Amino acid sequence: MKKLHKFILKSYAGPLAMTFFISVFILVMQGLWRYADDIVGKGLDFSVMLELLFYVALQVVPMALPLAILLAALMTFGNLGENYELTAIKASGVSLFRIMKPLVYLTLFVSVVAFWFSNNVLPVANLKFYTLLYSVRQARPELEIKEKVYYDGVDGFRIKVDHKNPKTGMMYDLIIHDHRDKVNRNVNVTMADSGKMDINDRMGVIQLTLYDGVTYDEKVALGNARMTEKSRQMYRHDEFTEQVVQVKVDGLDFSRVDESVFKTSDRMKNLAQLKHDTDSLLCVRDSITINMSQQSKTQQMRKTRHQYTSDSLYSAVIDTSKMISVDSVFLAFTDKQVSDVLEEALRQARVNKQYVDERLATYIEEQGKINRHEMEKHRKFAMPVACLLFFFIGAPLGAIIRKGGLGMPVVISVFFFIFYYVTDTFGAKCAREGYWPIWCGMWLSTVVLAIIGSFLTYKSATDSALFKSEAYQKVADKLKHRLMKMGHKQDESEENNVQQ
Repeated sequence: MKKLHKFILKSYAGPLAMTFFISVFILVMQGLWRYADDIVGKGLDFSVMLELLFYVALQVVPMALPLAILLAALMTFGNLGENYELTAIKASGVSLFRIMKPLVYLTLFVSVVAFWFSNNVLPVANLKFYTLLYSVRQARPELEIKEKVYYDGVDGFRIKVDHKNPKTGMMYDLIIHDHRDKVNRNVNVTMADSGKMDINDRMGVIQLTLYDGVTYDEKVALGNARMTEKSRQMYRHDEFTEQVVQVKVDGLDFSRVDESVFKTSDRMKNLAQLKHDTDSLLCVRDSITINMSQQSKTQQMRKTRHQYTSDSLYSAVIDTSKMISVDSVFLAFTDKQVSDVLEEALRQARVNKQYVDERLATYIEEQGKINRHEMEKHRKFAMPVACLLFFFIGAPLGAIIRKGGLGMPVVISVFFFIFYYVTDTFGAKCAREGYWPIWCGMWLSTVVLAIIGSFLTYKSATDSALFKSEAYQKVADKLKHRLMKMGHKQDESEENNVQQ
C-alpha cells in the first residue's frame, strides 16, 4: 500500500469512528425520548434498561452509518483542503479519483457489512426490542401517589393523600373510594388519619395499613342490584383503630412476552423469510380475488333460479322448453309481485355490496402486508447503497468548500441528511399507499443522491469554483452588462422610430 493511501485512510478512519459513535449516541437519545412515556416510572431493573439501550443502538445503525460516512468524508477532505494538503497532492499529478480510491474501497466494504447487518442482525434486534418494549408497556407503573391528587393506579380504587413523609413512607389524611362495584359506585368510602402502603411483588398484592379511621358503606347485602330510595337509607358505619386491606393487583412484576407474537412483522425478517412470506401473502390475496369473482357470478344466478323455479307463476307463464326471458317473466307479474321482486332485488344488492366490502377490506389488508414486505426487501439494499452515495457527496463537497472541523461540515451534513430523510419518507409513503410502484418509492432518495453525488464529483474533479462568491459575481456582472446593452439597443430603436 502506498504511503499516500495510508495517509488518506488514517485521516479518514478517525473522523469516521468518532462521527459514527456521536451519531449513534444522538439517535439513541432521540429514541429514548420517543419512548420515555412507556419506560419512565415502571421500576425497571438496570439490566432491562441496558438491554433496551443496546437494542435501540442496533436499530439506529442504519441511520447513523450514512450520516457518519457523509460527515467523515466532509471533515477529511475539508481538512486536507484547508491545510492545502489536497492542493499539494493534486499538484504532484495525483487526481481526485486516485486520492479517493482507498476510501472508495473502504466504503464498499462498509456497505457490504451494512447489508449483512441489515439482513441478519437488524431483524433480530427489532424482534428483541419490540418484544421487550411491549413487555415494558404492559408492566404496571410504580405506585407513586402524589399529594392532594386522586390516584387511580390501583384497579377499582381512587386514593387521595393530603401529605406524605418521604422518609418513613407514612401517608396522612387518606380518602379511599372503593369502585369495585360497577353498578353502585361511590357507596364505599374510607377515611383514615394515617396509613402506609406495602407491595408484595411475588404475590402480586398491595397491602394498605390504615390507622384511626372510619368506613362508610351505604349498601348492605344488596349485591349488584341497583338501590332504591328506601335502600339508600341502609348504610354501615365502621370506626377502626387499625385496619389492614389487601388488594390483588395484576402486572406488578415485570414479565416478558413471547417473541412469537411479533415474528410475523416484516421488520423482523431477513430476505429469505421476506420472499417466502411474500409468496404466501400473494396466494392469499389471489384466492380472495378468485373467490370474490366466483361468488359475484354465481350467487345472484343461484338465488334467482331457485326463486323462479319454485314459483307457480313461473311455470304457468313461461314455457320451460324454450329459452327463458327475464323481461317476459317480469311483465307477467302483478303490481304486488313487481313490488316484492324489486324489494327482494334491493335487499339482495345490499347483501352483495356488504359481502364485496368485507372481502375488499380483507384484500386491502393483505395488499398492505405485501407492500410492507416488498418495501423491506428494497430497504435492505437501499441503505448500503446510500452509504456509498453519501461518501461521493461528502468527499467532493469537502474538497470544494475546504473547511474542516465540526463547524461547516456538520451544518452541511445535517442539511443533506434531513433532505435525504424527507425524500425517503415521502417515497416510502407513496409506495406503501400504492400511489407509486414499490421500487420507485423506495429508490427515490437513492436516485436523488446519485444525481447530487455525480454533479459534486464532476465539479470537484474539474476544480470548479462552485462555492466561490467571485465566480457568481462574474456571472452577475455579465448578466447585468447584457441587460444594459439590450436596454440601449431598445432605446435606439425607439428613437429611430420617432424620427421616421
